[in-house]
Amino acid sequence: MKKLICFLAISLAVGLPCLAQKKGKVAPLSPKEIGLATINRATSESIIEFLACDELEGRESGYDGSFITSQYLASQLKLIGVKPLLDSYFQNFEAYSLDRYKGRRFSVVPDSIAKWKKGTHRVLSMRNVLGVIPGERSDEYVVVGAHFDHLGMDTSLAGDQIYNGADDNASGVSAVFQIARAFLASGKKPLRTVVIAFWDGEERGLLGSKYFVDNCPFLGKIKGYLNFDMIGRNNRPENPPYMVYFYTAAHPAFGDWLKNDVQNYKLKLDPDYRAWDNPVGGSDNASFAIHNIPIIWYHTDANPDYHNTGDHANKLNWEKVVEITKASYLNAWNLANIETY
Repeated sequence: MKKLICFLAISLAVGLPCLAQKKGKVAPLSPKEIGLATINRATSESIIEFLACDELEGRESGYDGSFITSQYLASQLKLIGVKPLLDSYFQNFEAYSLDRYKGRRFSVVPDSIAKWKKGTHRVLSMRNVLGVIPGERSDEYVVVGAHFDHLGMDTSLAGDQIYNGADDNASGVSAVFQIARAFLASGKKPLRTVVIAFWDGEERGLLGSKYFVDNCPFLGKIKGYLNFDMIGRNNRPENPPYMVYFYTAAHPAFGDWLKNDVQNYKLKLDPDYRAWDNPVGGSDNASFAIHNIPIIWYHTDANPDYHNTGDHANKLNWEKVVEITKASYLNAWNLANIETY
């Protein structure tokens, strides 16, 4: 593997406005608004461009590029003051599969692992990156997450051999990071404890998020999960603000939240609201929905570079990434602070 010449750092210096104009009078920003003001394009670009660089060789789970990515994310959480959820920022796990000619899917299910260990099998080491923002209630949680792995590289390809995964899912990772920083910048302790999660192994079958929920001692206390998977491209070039907003149909308040925030904060978004009775497909939301945990999932629909080598950072709609990050931070604030929904 190519060696990284330098380890890129994110500049976190953000000028925060202290006051807002309301009807000719100067009024202080609320804690929520102070957090919102920290979300910016420069941070989105710096995270996405690093994760999508050739030197990470497509961030394939179980390989060097993925481990470097997880180390980078842990260092950034530490830098902004997000504490680790566990003894460290890493939740290590192994995924197993039969040999490549009998089966390609990996699993973290103990019964399958025990059976496959008796014969020829493959094993990959992976790790989620998990941080925590403590809330007033230590017995109620919300989780904000995105997968950081992608498809790696294929040296047999002619031309571009690296699946950089800028949209899928460096874009989602950038949103989770900015939400974490915004909560800290607000200066207000949330009502519920907020878990910040970067999942490994999504492209191999939602492995990181599945391992988390299967081994989570507070699973029954999770009140909501906010997911990101591809938030930066234009599925409809004639309508760049278009995006898809999946949410658990049993919680119509989730749809109302976004409608109100788009209007109140003048967000440049045109959401396609898709209430989902049983949102157990598509992305890491499935790992939570299968346990009846309410979900919200931001997505911008398929594009020609989905799971192709052309998924590069220079093709992203940066304004959309920022606007979705703002909208989802407001969602996360509600999930963490509204008494019931």
